[in-house]
Amino acid sequence: MIDNLDKVILRTLMDNARVSYADIAKNNRVSPATVHVRVEKMRKAGIIKGAKLKVDPRKLGFDVTCFIGIILKQAGDYPRALAKLEALSEVTEAFYTTGQYSIFIKVVVRNIDDLQRLLIERIQAIDEIQSTDTLISLQNPIMRDVGLDALGH
Repeated sequence: MIDNLDKVILRTLMDNARVSYADIAKNNRVSPATVHVRVEKMRKAGIIKGAKLKVDPRKLGFDVTCFIGIILKQAGDYPRALAKLEALSEVTEAFYTTGQYSIFIKVVVRNIDDLQRLLIERIQAIDEIQSTDTLISLQNPIMRDVGLDALGH
């Protein structure tokens, strides 16, 4: 399990993955080596899976984000459908879900015309897919990493 120092380290790195271990150490009155050891321990435990650069897709010309619920023809079609969806660069996330949809994906495209082409020519053309339901995002007012609040103080 992780202790309070681990939680502080995680919270700090989740806010800014570029902060130095020396700065974290100084703010928490421990040595940089202690921070390094703690981070490595959390990496080995699979708690920390890497550091990512966050990019604003709109600044790169990708103005449409949408979510597509996918109903498969058969439950056994999941692995093949997922492999085909994974090959589409516009698909940024995929979830295997319960309820109405078998798969729920997040898609980012430049415009509505690109979305229409993607849907008709590439997603709905996947043999294993029976039907889709598309929800277009108007804005993303809440965007945060899981864990910041859940870790406590």
